[in-house]
Amino acid sequence: MDNQGQGNLTRRDDKVWLKTYEELGLTYDIDLPADNTSLIDIFEQSFAQNGDKTAYICMGSSLSFQEVDLYSRQFAAYLQSLGLVKGDKVAVMMPNILQLPVAVIGVLRAGLTLVNVNPLYTTRELEHQLTDSDSKALIMVENFAKTYQDIGRKVVDHVVITGMGDLMGTLKGFMVNTVVRHVKKLVPDYKIANSVSFKDALKQVTASKYKRPSNIVLDDIAVLQYTGGTTGVAKGAMLTHKNLVANLIQSNTFLGTAFDDFDRRGEQPVIMTALPLYHIFSFTVCGMFGLYRGCVVLLVPNPRDLDSLLKAYKATPPAFFPAVNTLFNALANNEEFKAMDHSKLRMSMGGGMAVLSATAEKWRQVTGNIVVQGYGLSETSPVATANPYNSPTFTGTIGVPMPATDIAILDEAGNEVPLGERGEIGVRGPQVMKGYWNREDATAEAMTADGFFRTGDIGIMSEDGYVTIVDRKKNMILVSGFNVYPNEVEEVMAGHPKILECGVIGVADEKSGESPKIFVVRKDTSLTAEEVIDYGKEHLTGYKRPRHVEFIDELPKTNVGKILHKDLRKLEEDRQAK
Repeated sequence: MDNQGQGNLTRRDDKVWLKTYEELGLTYDIDLPADNTSLIDIFEQSFAQNGDKTAYICMGSSLSFQEVDLYSRQFAAYLQSLGLVKGDKVAVMMPNILQLPVAVIGVLRAGLTLVNVNPLYTTRELEHQLTDSDSKALIMVENFAKTYQDIGRKVVDHVVITGMGDLMGTLKGFMVNTVVRHVKKLVPDYKIANSVSFKDALKQVTASKYKRPSNIVLDDIAVLQYTGGTTGVAKGAMLTHKNLVANLIQSNTFLGTAFDDFDRRGEQPVIMTALPLYHIFSFTVCGMFGLYRGCVVLLVPNPRDLDSLLKAYKATPPAFFPAVNTLFNALANNEEFKAMDHSKLRMSMGGGMAVLSATAEKWRQVTGNIVVQGYGLSETSPVATANPYNSPTFTGTIGVPMPATDIAILDEAGNEVPLGERGEIGVRGPQVMKGYWNREDATAEAMTADGFFRTGDIGIMSEDGYVTIVDRKKNMILVSGFNVYPNEVEEVMAGHPKILECGVIGVADEKSGESPKIFVVRKDTSLTAEEVIDYGKEHLTGYKRPRHVEFIDELPKTNVGKILHKDLRKLEEDRQAK
């Protein structure tokens, strides 16, 4: 859809969520800093305030704010020495290790644009992102260097390669790198001409050579955040310094009071960072927000390694745990986790995908913590809506609009639908991207004439401003003319005591056009297809009930735990082709 004919869009005059803000004593309006400020100012203020306090912990090793300040200035000076200038893109491709925040902050302090890259990308995906973004440099962990080598040509001008343990101290770093390289054999052989080690890059130029850029303003692009690509070719969302600074202020205004008790006691709250920082949810609400609030950011390199995650949680109990439904579910069903002390945990925030009520209830029983569900996308920096941190119950909604944010539920023409009716969620606010990099057509298609970003998600808004997300438009199943939303069916079916998790897609049906099929990961191996179907009959209206059941060992997911419905559809297509 283009913006032609959208000049007279119908909009509600009242912000119905303001009464909820008033009832909860929350502030809706925020003050943004002056235009000549940037994320660099946020960093410098935090470093000055927090000094030798711990900033990041990974695998038992830590960096203070003071050390991050020094290392990031050194790295920024190194990048500047390469001749890189404002507007140049630098890609960073690492899991959650100590070098990642140093590299990220260094790129931004140098006045350059950060390109977050998933380290598990295939060679094809990496080539696309580096080429599409026109990245001039790539900072990567050695485990994935072969991925870049296999492109078979020089795509960037500069490559910096680090080992997992490079900032963990001389002895421990040597031991970690030795185990990774030679015991676990996680580093395939590679040869990249003229690459530089991360350690050497830090040594080559002293921090005194760093030149703080004077020409960075709020409207400049800070990050190219590529969309997940689950619906097609990944696009780079242009997130400005203003977008990210605004989202930090919004998050702090709305959720930051969860940390106030720690501040009064002079204790640093810990943010559990199991979700990868290259993903926008973790990037902002863990990495950037932790720096903004002076928290300890507890880095977990591999969230699927539950043993390491549990070890980190036990050693440094978190106050804030952002996660996705699949991670909450896995931990709530883990006996070792159940036995741990959760007394410091103040807020558990679900994002990235819908948190199921069955999972939220298990989590509450184990930790005593209510899951606060939020919502956002790469294009919204990401937080667009959230539930208040002290919600007395799990609402099942994605909450109300963040401060200074408008949410509209739109029809196909871009007009706002009446309250209580389904439509596409539109977001307007200072955290909404500048547009897609080099994709004016996609930007025009995604934005309404009056500045709402069309998310592609279907939602309903209540009279008090709470939004319930129904599903992605693309995942909708059409059964005899009725819309069936997989999230709704998954929410209900996950309540079966023998189901660990499930995913629902539509399959061809001669009578109804499509019918729901459910892929089930069993918690109890005695579960039968008949039991699943009977449970659906008991809890869902006729056209929503799964008609087909397939048991599966593991659901396909993104690296942050979202169920990949497109992969389930591909699996079904392959079944039918046989």
